[in-house]
Amino acid sequence: MLRFVVLGSGAAVPSPERNLCSIAMKIEGDVYLIDCGESTQRQMMKLGISYGKVRMIMITHLHGDHIYGIPGLVYTLKLGERKEPLLIVGPKGTEERLMQLIGKKIDFVQIKEIDEGWSFPIDEAKFVAFPVEHKVPTLGYAYVEEEKRRFDKEKCEELGIKGRAFKTLETKGEVEVKGKKIKIEDVTYKKEGKKVVFSGDTRYSKRVVSAAEGADLLFHEATFMEDMKEKAEEDMHSTVSDAARVAKEAGVKQLVVYHISNRYMRKDMEAFEKEGKKIFENLTVAKDGTEILL
Repeated sequence: MLRFVVLGSGAAVPSPERNLCSIAMKIEGDVYLIDCGESTQRQMMKLGISYGKVRMIMITHLHGDHIYGIPGLVYTLKLGERKEPLLIVGPKGTEERLMQLIGKKIDFVQIKEIDEGWSFPIDEAKFVAFPVEHKVPTLGYAYVEEEKRRFDKEKCEELGIKGRAFKTLETKGEVEVKGKKIKIEDVTYKKEGKKVVFSGDTRYSKRVVSAAEGADLLFHEATFMEDMKEKAEEDMHSTVSDAARVAKEAGVKQLVVYHISNRYMRKDMEAFEKEGKKIFENLTVAKDGTEILL
């Protein structure tokens, strides 16, 4: 099972209601962060995500609201005598900017500058990066599981397959039962793996539509409502309607919008949500602590 927790759902500056951008993804015992805004480590403590289990931080871009939580987290880990590597990846300029913030080289911190086409394997899945459209070089990220083969329980029972026969099928591709040779294709079916996409900061972009095609879950920024469309275009951000259009065109199953401007307070959220749902019904407006399980 995959667990996602929105640690920070706000944009630009924090507010009493919204911390700055960060999403935690928990895969078995490891934690992966997409961005790390100010006070991310404190949010992790509050929301039950172990900062000591963070394996990698994926930075979408180098604006402060997405990276200012990194120095504090790194020094907390250093005080805890962290030994395991902490990989931080991001677009061109990441290493120089983070070294300015951290102040010195930390043994366990590994910084890597990446671009589109970057891939990071995790068992039978991988993270990949793709370009989006913002004022500065910005990356989106996708988590993609491999297609998996599953046994058809009814067919296996019907053909008398049990015990060690399953292992033989998996390793050799066929097994003999009661004098009959059975191939793995005869008693299995293919099941698509899960796909989760994180847009980063971006205006409406066909690049995100392409990257998110068929995704189980899309986290997409939605800084403004349509009444601020001109401002969104100027700053190369998305409205909630833009995010909903991406989700609809990509055929995703579920959309979570975040990176919400502080001009929208709690009383505005009903209208914010309603505007997006006119285009894409299965939409959640994130707040700090929003949790999704897949």
